[in-house]
Amino acid sequence: MTEKNHTEQEWKEKLTPEQFDICRNKGTERPFTGEYNDCKKQGIYQCICCGSTLFDSKSKYDSGSGWPSFWRAITSDNINQVTDGSHSMKRTEVTCKSCDAHLGHVFEDGPQPTGLRYCINSASLKLKENS
Repeated sequence: MTEKNHTEQEWKEKLTPEQFDICRNKGTERPFTGEYNDCKKQGIYQCICCGSTLFDSKSKYDSGSGWPSFWRAITSDNINQVTDGSHSMKRTEVTCKSCDAHLGHVFEDGPQPTGLRYCINSASLKLKENS
């Protein structure tokens, strides 16, 4: 079974209620409340649902938005970017390519060299710390 083929019940058993709401129902955590918002630990951020590598702590920065922010993904091969017109806004949703988990959104107001701000929910991530 691939990660995309889990049933809703299997996801509910694998994830906490908050993780399920964010990753499977496209929810969001309240700003400044997520585990990784102020995290300074070094390592690789993985998808909480399937373990795909998504972001390196070296690209994490304090955007002041209240969510963990990164100026680039480790590889574009592990994420999808989808137009999101919900809540009367035009945004670009970021999802995990392996399991379709909702991660957050990407905006074009980030620092150089990319000018991007991947604004990601802590609940969609798991930090694998460097040894």
